[in-house]
Amino acid sequence: MSDIPVARDAPPVDALVSRVPVSGRASFLSGALRVFEMSLGEMLWSRRTIFMALVVGAPVLLAVVARIVQSSGIAPLRVNGVRADAAAIFGMMVWVFFLRFIVPVLGVFYGTSLIADEVEEKTVTYLFTRPIRRGSVLVGKYLAYLVCTTLVVLPGITLVYFLLVPLGQVAGSFRWLLADLGLLAVGLAAYGALFALVGSVLKRPLVVGLVFAFGWEQLALVMPGYLRRFTLAHYLQSMVPHTMPSEGVVSLLQAVFTESPPIWVCLLALGGATAVSLALAARAVERREYVLEQ
Repeated sequence: MSDIPVARDAPPVDALVSRVPVSGRASFLSGALRVFEMSLGEMLWSRRTIFMALVVGAPVLLAVVARIVQSSGIAPLRVNGVRADAAAIFGMMVWVFFLRFIVPVLGVFYGTSLIADEVEEKTVTYLFTRPIRRGSVLVGKYLAYLVCTTLVVLPGITLVYFLLVPLGQVAGSFRWLLADLGLLAVGLAAYGALFALVGSVLKRPLVVGLVFAFGWEQLALVMPGYLRRFTLAHYLQSMVPHTMPSEGVVSLLQAVFTESPPIWVCLLALGGATAVSLALAARAVERREYVLEQ
């Protein structure tokens, strides 16, 4: 029986898929939506979502404690001997817990894992053999991350608000809650896109992401000069005074951002960083050759 000749230099399967005519492949947007539908359920029931719920649950628990203390007639927070009202306490919690910790940490853990997890679990080859562009795979998973995080974080901060603010003060301060919800959504989008780029380029992106979010950014914010302008935290935290009442002890927090840029500059910078990071991440995924370690 004669041997069957085998082509030794045959291209890999994902290379063959990339040569399929565009008319026979899904468009970028439709491919991203397919991946989004597939990834959303996986993210919602993953271990990372349990971690995210625990992280978001910590401020909720603190809000419950503050509400109990407040109902007993004791001020849960005083600044320079002045009793902080409920809106001020809520603003402090948004700034300290959500903007400075929860939003960056979720961006790091989810954004860096969008492609890195597929490589680590050796499923990236099967994912890229689908008749869709590689970049649309990343964008679809990013959209799933954005929906998943907002579905947990935004209800969490809303619960904190209604736990802290009495019903009689809701009418006068509800607009600040809406502004904070938009601020957190912008932060999740920006950090997620940036760390999606990190995860698409580097082999060990989690360490780099943590060093950037909790090392470089925290250091640059306190250093004089223009270094803070090269951080997402500068623009995100500069919008805090715009989303909080200007009366009472909150003015102390506003004093920290005396040189903060206007809100339109912050939104432009964060929107541009999100779009550029996501575009570069999709381009990196399109061009990178993924070699699975045995």
